[in-house]
This record gives sequence, structure tokens and C-alpha cells, in this order.
Amino acid sequence: QVQLVESGGGLVQSGGSLRLSCAASRRTFGRYAMGWFRQAPGKEREFVAAINLIGGNTYYADSVKGRFTCSKDNAKNSVYLQMNSLKPEDTAVYYCAAVQDTSYSGKLYTDMQEYEYWGQGTQVTVSS
Repeated sequence: QVQLVESGGGLVQSGGSLRLSCAASRRTFGRYAMGWFRQAPGKEREFVAAINLIGGNTYYADSVKGRFTCSKDNAKNSVYLQMNSLKPEDTAVYYCAAVQDTSYSGKLYTDMQEYEYWGQGTQVTVSS
């Protein structure tokens, strides 16, 4: 079982930045690939970013590419989402998720159905 706790959300003006953190409870965090998803009011949850188990590869949704950066620190059991040039349409609850990469393939997981564990979410609100 892996418990995930997000932090770092808040209210920011358009063009501003926020850094989300996700802390994991598991010492074997290095075996897990991670992802960030978001859900805006009245909309389905959508993929934002993915990072592989060693943190060497990342993949982003087109809507955030070039503005968001995902990183992973296995020594600190944490994954981060640096969000720059924020827009009002980035307003959502942001969730981190984990899936064990049992074959150590370095795969990037973009489908939320593949993830095994989810955090409780952190609210990001971008004002215009």
C-alpha cells in the first residue's frame, strides 16, 4: 500500500507559478512510476504529466507542455510538478498517482486506469 499526500496548491494570478509536491509513504518509491492528473469542475479527470520510476523520462499533455515540469526524487520519496505561466484554464484539483513498474521497464503511464494509488488532491486556482 502506498499513501500519497499532495501539497503546494493555492491561489495564483494568471502568469504566476506554483510548485506541487507529492510525498509517498513507501520506502520502495523508486519502483513506482508517477503521474499527475487534474479535474476541473464539471469536467472529467485528465492527464497532465508522467514520469518514470527513476525520474529519467517525462511526458506531458499538450496543454501544459513547455510550462509544466515534473521531477522525482527517490531519496525523498517525492514527486514534484513545477507549474509556470499559469492560465485560468489550469484551475483544477490536481492529483498525483503511483503505479509499480514491476518489470523496471521505465514505462511512462498516461492512462489513469493504469494507476494503483492516488492522493487526495490539492486545489489550484488561477485568477485572470
